[in-house]
Amino acid sequence: MTTDVADLKALAVKLRELHHGELLVLPNVWDAASAAIVAAAGFPAVATASAAISAMLGYPDGEVAPWEEMFAAAGRVARAVPVPVTVDAEAGYGMRPRELVDRLLSTGAVGCNLEDTDHRAGGLSDAGEHADWLAEVRAAADAAGVPVVINARVDTFLPPNGVPETDRVAETIRRGRLYLDAGADCIYPIGVRAERDLATLVTELPGPVNGNTGDELDLPALRELGVARVSYGPRFYRAGLAGFKATVEKLQA
Repeated sequence: MTTDVADLKALAVKLRELHHGELLVLPNVWDAASAAIVAAAGFPAVATASAAISAMLGYPDGEVAPWEEMFAAAGRVARAVPVPVTVDAEAGYGMRPRELVDRLLSTGAVGCNLEDTDHRAGGLSDAGEHADWLAEVRAAADAAGVPVVINARVDTFLPPNGVPETDRVAETIRRGRLYLDAGADCIYPIGVRAERDLATLVTELPGPVNGNTGDELDLPALRELGVARVSYGPRFYRAGLAGFKATVEKLQA
């Protein structure tokens, strides 16, 4: 891990460049060991998953885990690898933008997911207010001298947030454009399952888009659509636990 500003800047520039070339594939990690495996396999960057880290720490996802524990885990990930690290920072834990940026950089990470779910009030944050907050995060990163890569997660496709299915694409485009204008580097419409919906978002959003694999969307399909980045959330963490569970149950039997 490095906290030298020049080194962090170089890592951040590299991470940003990775969003404008070949499809950036990020098998999300949860600790130093999983991060080391991903880096050793040749992936050019490492991303954490908040759901996996919070579960590892014994908490539900959704900003229930103390931020101190979440950032400590992120620091252990960053110490384990020589490549850029981007942290799933949920909705920012209620921090002011400069505090969030300072604490992120202190872990050695140079990127972050920031979602627009309001974990305190429930539902989605006001899009304009969230865009203003993202702009302050961008300004804080600029002031710190590190072009932190902001992956702005748009949660309109998550049913608990109450956006009618017929409105999700249009609302995602509206929010995504606001967030890109505010300084986000990439838009992450989590939960998109239909190829036609993702194709529309890639076309209508004037910036890189983060996708997920699914029944209609394998890696070749995502690449063909022009997706810039693909992530897996807690999928591999859960698969690892499932394998462990099956093994110990067999031992017990």
